[in-house]
Amino acid sequence: MRVEIWADVVCPWCYLGKRHFERALEGFQHRDQVEVVYRAFQLDPSFPQGETVDVADMLAEKYGMTRAEAVEKNREMEQRAAAAGLEYRLEGRRAGNTLDAHRLVHLAGRRGVQGAVVEALFKAYFTDGRPVFDRDTLVDIVAEAGLDPAEAREVLASGEFASEVDAEQRAARDIGANGVPFFVIDRRYGVSGAQPTETFAQVLDQAWADANA
Repeated sequence: MRVEIWADVVCPWCYLGKRHFERALEGFQHRDQVEVVYRAFQLDPSFPQGETVDVADMLAEKYGMTRAEAVEKNREMEQRAAAAGLEYRLEGRRAGNTLDAHRLVHLAGRRGVQGAVVEALFKAYFTDGRPVFDRDTLVDIVAEAGLDPAEAREVLASGEFASEVDAEQRAARDIGANGVPFFVIDRRYGVSGAQPTETFAQVLDQAWADANA
């Protein structure tokens, strides 16, 4: 059974949903027969590469709230993450273009370390406050997760995997995923958002039962 997860590495709900899903998978009887594949979804693919913006300022402008309200929303998200065993440090966090990060996630898929690289990118951004928009930092992060740093640099210096990222963005739109995280099981079941672990567990059981009926 294949589970495809559309996500962006700077999406706080994506990291939370990832953890909820993983806990459901841990308790799934047939977990050894489940393949998990991460698909690219950029929250803002039009954002200029090389530029960043303060997350609180961005939220305030996007949702028509004050900066103080945006900061409070970030605090609430930190509390949600803590309840799932994650440590978010959102104060001073900046947002930017994640194309390069997604290209390295594709490389990681080729090398069999995609899950480790995705986890490393999430942790680097949300917990450690490392800039996942800086190529040198990106190389360090993915190397720590098992990718060859020289190969990672080579990919970043080229346009490799950019078309794959774009194709996955289009695929998300085609299946109706206008936001992330979005989970697709065997291209038959879709789960939108950072649903509770229990919800993911129910969908896994149902999908397995239907596939083996």
